[in-house]
Amino acid sequence: MATGQRTYLDHNATSPLRPEAAEAVVRAMRLPGNASSIHTEGRAARAEIEGARVSVAKLVGAKAKNVIFTSGGTEAANLALTPSFRRLGQPDAARLFIGATEHPCVLNGHRFPADRVETVRVNENGILDLAWLETLLERAGDERVLVSVQLANNETGVLQPMIEIAQLVHKHGGLVHTDAVQAAGRVPVDLGRLGVDALTLSAHKLGGPKGTGALVLASDQYEIGERLIRGGGQEKNYRAGTENVAAIAGFGAAAKLALTGLAQEAERLRHLRDLAEAHVRRIAPDALVVGSDAERLPNTFAFAIPGLKAETALIAFDLAGIALSSGSACSSGKVKRSHVLDAMGVEPTLSEGVLRVSLGWATTKEDVIRFAEACERVVGTLYKRKASAA
Repeated sequence: MATGQRTYLDHNATSPLRPEAAEAVVRAMRLPGNASSIHTEGRAARAEIEGARVSVAKLVGAKAKNVIFTSGGTEAANLALTPSFRRLGQPDAARLFIGATEHPCVLNGHRFPADRVETVRVNENGILDLAWLETLLERAGDERVLVSVQLANNETGVLQPMIEIAQLVHKHGGLVHTDAVQAAGRVPVDLGRLGVDALTLSAHKLGGPKGTGALVLASDQYEIGERLIRGGGQEKNYRAGTENVAAIAGFGAAAKLALTGLAQEAERLRHLRDLAEAHVRRIAPDALVVGSDAERLPNTFAFAIPGLKAETALIAFDLAGIALSSGSACSSGKVKRSHVLDAMGVEPTLSEGVLRVSLGWATTKEDVIRFAEACERVVGTLYKRKASAA
């Protein structure tokens, strides 16, 4: 998407608000009632929430009654990753196993004691080491385990074999949570087919408003004993507080649109991504495309050109009118060393230069062409400066 002379290629950080979602937000903001009230105005607000709940559930093949709205993907993960997330009648989980490339909301947001958490290593393409996971599960013995693995990585787009992971964990009596924030709306996500027990979503990755997300349970046979936000009985007692009706309405609109023509949109984005990759390889034949041997999201590629630092390159691209990222946009806004790339074994001199291109619903072929033209100028300019300084 080009805005004036700007080209936005950072959809994994935030996808621009879809017009239909914006309309839903404005419509819901005009409603005067509280969704917990039984009068006509309250029922109108409730209808907005429940309609959105149905749309979000359909996006991931779930039942609406098992969708819990939150303030975003981070809160949803924090809510789920507690020892008290369990099937009805089960004891609390004793251990948490997490992938080495997880999002910070999982790495830092869980509610397990530090000595009860273990990290599962990944290979050079960022794929979870299933043999290592099985070793850890066997070592846990009779202790119940909760496993959290990101369906699609936010920095590299690498997709995990969630079906195999869930089968393995269930064989050992554990539960599985997956962070589906980046995957939903970009690849098919069916909670039942994946076999996971819970997944988390975020509206603003789909072209919905910032500030709302969801935890989706596989069935009503699960419970979370320890709530994060206590108070009233909203969201079936899982998340107290007056609901953000406007944001939830926008979330529902974005989810409905993301599901429409999903296969065709994925193919369109894959074509544009491959075109952008081809331009980078032409401009810099020695460029590294991270995770290129793994299955990835159709909208994402991360690359490094030897000799270029991410911080310098990001500024140069920004001045050229191109919005990119160096990875996650969820920390301080600063470029810093990526734990994802470290876990994949990417050489530090290369990982310091990795940039991420992430496309979305508003991206056009013209955007990719502008990126390629800017890339050629940026690479040429920075290499010239490097040569003159040598």
